[in-house]
Amino acid sequence: MKVGVFGGSFNPAHDGHSHVAETALRRLDLDRVIWLVSPQNPLKDARDSAPLAERMASARAAAARAASGPSMVVSDFESRIGAQWTIDTLRALTARYPGVRFIWLMGSDNLATFHRWRGWTDILRMMPVAVVARPGSELDSRTAPAAARFADARVPASKARLLADLEAPAWTYLTAPLNHRSSTAIRAGAAAAAPPSGQGA
Repeated sequence: MKVGVFGGSFNPAHDGHSHVAETALRRLDLDRVIWLVSPQNPLKDARDSAPLAERMASARAAAARAASGPSMVVSDFESRIGAQWTIDTLRALTARYPGVRFIWLMGSDNLATFHRWRGWTDILRMMPVAVVARPGSELDSRTAPAAARFADARVPASKARLLADLEAPAWTYLTAPLNHRSSTAIRAGAAAAAPPSGQGA
């Protein structure tokens, strides 16, 4: 089975996430995409994070918009195993499901800062990685430290369907019609729409 692992805060999940998951499912010929909802991203302020149950619900809604049937699965696996870092989560997944061919999925906005993640080189050496273009980060991400460090391991997008069968490190960059939705903009809009303190229900 070929499974894409799509991790994130999903705070909230939105159509941009659906776009990344659906693009990966189709272009990589995956059997499943697992949306891993993180308990708390160590690189983000916990005060800005909605409760896990709320983010799980928004991820389920976005996953349902991405595809029908069993191809999209939303999981709190990281919370259940007590993992804080992606590298630990992926080690646990590969140990628990040795027969599955995993691919780590991310938007290009994450590739731009991927070199700040704990164990990022180990992640790239553990499983293939697919990067899906996101608005505003296309050029930065393709010249990111991680992209430069593993330039020789890049697989042309035309061969993306072979990625799951390749030995890591191997990664590809997928372009697709861009979806401009972002969690940051959604949270900002919600904050702007909220009534001033003491003036609402």
